[in-house]
This record gives sequence, structure tokens and C-alpha cells, in this order.
Amino acid sequence: MMGDGPNSAAKWSKYSIEDGSLVRKSEFCPRCGPGVFLAEHSDRKSCGRCGFTASDHSDSN
Repeated sequence: MMGDGPNSAAKWSKYSIEDGSLVRKSEFCPRCGPGVFLAEHSDRKSCGRCGFTASDHSDSN
């Protein structure tokens, strides 16, 4: 249902457990450091905390 707050299961999709240790799946923000993940969009990665944006598209000229 819309408006019930953030999806609590979404944060667990960023981690996995391999061989008994925690593995972080996503990339960290280079400005904010460990603990702040970059959001993955179709054409870029961005940080919701500081606004850092990295373009994923490559120019094929």
C-alpha cells in the first residue's frame, strides 16, 4: 500500500552473506565513504546524501 513508509526489506537487498561474512553488493559514494551507497539508475549512479552523480553511458563517437 502506498504511503506506509519505506520498504524495510529494500536495505537487505544491498547485502549478502558468503562464507559466514557480510558482503556489500553496491558501490559506495566516493565523497561520503563507506556506509553510503550509490543509487543505480538506468543511465547514472547517484548519492542521495551529497548529490554526487556518476554517468554510466559511454560515448561511441
